Amino acid sequence: MQSRVDVAVMIGSGVPAGLRAMGQSVCWVVLLNGERRGTAFASRVEAEECKAAWLAQLNAGPRDSLH
Repeated sequence: MQSRVDVAVMIGSGVPAGLRAMGQSVCWVVLLNGERRGTAFASRVEAEECKAAWLAQLNAGPRDSLH
């Protein structure tokens, strides 16, 4: 099965309270097959790095991820 990894933006009340308390009104999250995975990121660059890590893990396959 082919997995889909995306980066989505969250604005306003969708931003976690911790980030809002730091003055963030926008954040980015990583979605795996449409479901949020991990934390919210303060920058798109961080979210894209997380996306790349997910893609690398998924492309490694089950055999390689055991090592």
